[in-house]
Amino acid sequence: MTPNIERAIELIDEAHAQDPRKTESNEPYELHYAQRMTHYLDLHTPDASPLLRTAVRAQHFRRWEVPRDTYPKTKPGYFAWRTFLKKRQAQQVKEICLQCDFTEDEASKVAALIAKEELKKGEGRGDAEAQVLEDCACLVFLDDQFDHYETKWKVEHDSEEDADKKMVAILQKTWVKMGKRGQELALQLDLSEKAKELVGQALAQQPSPTAQENV
Repeated sequence: MTPNIERAIELIDEAHAQDPRKTESNEPYELHYAQRMTHYLDLHTPDASPLLRTAVRAQHFRRWEVPRDTYPKTKPGYFAWRTFLKKRQAQQVKEICLQCDFTEDEASKVAALIAKEELKKGEGRGDAEAQVLEDCACLVFLDDQFDHYETKWKVEHDSEEDADKKMVAILQKTWVKMGKRGQELALQLDLSEKAKELVGQALAQQPSPTAQENV
């Protein structure tokens, strides 16, 4: 039986549409995010497999139900939150896939992509489709979320210089996460002037490839 990809994505989007958070255009934020993920998938890998397309569409499935402040505001708390979310999202979407005629193996593959089980830093070192999903997530962050976080951290830090240092460090980590195709697309983004400035600083200060492998 052929998996009903269209129905699976329809059910995923129905869940996204329940997100109470709204964009400036009054669109449910998670639906907007999922659409941006698909947009960058189409640019990155136009011939992406149906399973990858499903996983990309569900990258942050029902994430709003478990906000960051439900875990301690510490580094271990952050990683515990992320780990819980990845497992939760993967299981929820796997159940949707099984409802839509995916085989157990197909549904498990979608879940593994969402959980990033086979993702490893470095081109060609892990699952190729997991790297594509990670590239799309990084591109959406740079294009759609960067300015929001830059403003947020500016308020939270004592000086603009401290906020800029934090953003440069985050950009360097983001760059290392991406494969070559993701990096190519990132350099083509129409970023704000401030974002361009910080990206330039991040790339100028980027560690050597050997050092990057140890990040």
